[in-house]
Amino acid sequence: MRTKRLELTFPERLIQKPVTYNLAKEFDVIPNIRRANVDEKFGWMVLELSGEDNELDRAINYLQDLGIEVEFLDSFIE
Repeated sequence: MRTKRLELTFPERLIQKPVTYNLAKEFDVIPNIRRANVDEKFGWMVLELSGEDNELDRAINYLQDLGIEVEFLDSFIE
């Protein structure tokens, strides 16, 4: 199992959506919110995402397909 640290920037339309919950439910990954700031129009989150490489890739593609900006903070955390 690997862990990737990501910074996610959410568009306004997704602020109220359960994105982290959906990640855990739809993919075989474990999300760990390390830091976040959310208001009515803007949100960002530092997220550690753990899982097998293929599931991490699928989960990250899902986030990007939703329109969430994904920035990789560390390649992998062992």
